[in-house]
Amino acid sequence: MSENALLALAVAVAEEAGEGLREAFGGVLAVSEKSSPTDLVSEADVATEVLIRERLIAARPDDAILGEEGDDRAGTSGLRWVVDPLDGTTNFLYGIPQWCVSIAVEDASGAVAAAVVDPMRSETWTATRSGAPALNGTPVQASRKADLATALVATGFGYEAQVRQIQAGVIARLLPQVRDIRRIGAAALDLCWLAAGRYDAYFERGVQHWDVAAGRLLCERAGLTIATLPPAPPAGAGLVVAPPAMADALLAALTSD
Repeated sequence: MSENALLALAVAVAEEAGEGLREAFGGVLAVSEKSSPTDLVSEADVATEVLIRERLIAARPDDAILGEEGDDRAGTSGLRWVVDPLDGTTNFLYGIPQWCVSIAVEDASGAVAAAVVDPMRSETWTATRSGAPALNGTPVQASRKADLATALVATGFGYEAQVRQIQAGVIARLLPQVRDIRRIGAAALDLCWLAAGRYDAYFERGVQHWDVAAGRLLCERAGLTIATLPPAPPAGAGLVVAPPAMADALLAALTSD
């Protein structure tokens, strides 16, 4: 199956899932805790992942699936779908229209195609391994800024109090060195917006593969540098994504004491 055909499937499934979530947005949902009292999962997360899995299995029965809310599914085709059915669950539950559906498909070399759907803005973000990142089919361009002092930087925070304490220290050191910092609560959208120049850079520790698999491909195809952010125990490793001329300076700022 070609990159474009895989992308078309990812878009179709993500848009269907997104429409269902848009209809549920603002309603009363059953909610439970995952790793901590601040790490929530709703019935919408679970139901949406079930829908996505059903659609992908029907279309690609031999592919593997990795999702946030369900068990991993083994495959035999060499392709794996990486699914975050609702990135930004807390925003969704609080009525904040900043959440999305994220689907990527990857092989042994990495992501082949990716789609991130933001139903509240009618924005579908896409990329393939050999194609340009796009918003609703129109190519986008990332920031090429070199000056850290004028950079608008996106980030996210963990769920555990001890991790947040470490992250607060990083923010305190970084904030005087940049234009400003944004925290919107959906890593997949952070990366899509970064690929389109709505931010200049992004960093976050403790993200999971399903959080960033799709958005990372958009950033790669946008020509951004992606580096590993080393752990700061108890905070785990993460990502730094920035224009090539800024990446080293941002990484240094994030790792200096």
